[in-house]
Amino acid sequence: MNVSLTMETEEDLLTCLQIKFYHPQQNCKGFYGRLPLGTRRRHTADDPLRLGRDDQACAYILLDPRVSRKQLALYAYHIPQSSEMLFTIQNLSQRGKLSVNTSALGYLERMDLPDKALIRFGEYEILIIRESGEAMANFEVEFEVLAVPPSRETSMSLWKEQTSMSLPPVMETCSDSRISLSPEDSSFGPQESDETLPCDS
Repeated sequence: MNVSLTMETEEDLLTCLQIKFYHPQQNCKGFYGRLPLGTRRRHTADDPLRLGRDDQACAYILLDPRVSRKQLALYAYHIPQSSEMLFTIQNLSQRGKLSVNTSALGYLERMDLPDKALIRFGEYEILIIRESGEAMANFEVEFEVLAVPPSRETSMSLWKEQTSMSLPPVMETCSDSRISLSPEDSSFGPQESDETLPCDS
């Protein structure tokens, strides 16, 4: 067997998933304390990337009691005759649906992940962008926190594409108004729950 055909070199360009989070209470809650923000981490392609609140079952943790123990998983794959690494996303939560752009996934349902996807569950919005690479056995993941919801930019882009240039632009005001919510405002709390949690959490 010619090992050189399957081994990656240091020069191989790794596919990278940029995963960008937004939650309206992120400034007053420590949701992202266990995520390696701002750095790229290498992940083995044959190991699903799981996100949730259970540090035994998930590689990346959200410190939010209303997030499911296992919320979602990303699976890398290749198609025949191609070195391009692609991904599917699966909803691992029994408590709620997960949406990928305009498609809703129920429990254990999965679909191909577009190159740019807006993921939503509870009040989380996650923008995932795939940067293609040549490496076959590994990929990188990079986490970031967004100051404004990515759905705002997505909807604005769609609006600009679907309307004529003669219409006046929409003025954006109070762009950070959703971030300054107080922790006591329970109406904006995440909707995701887990039946294994005590009631006082």
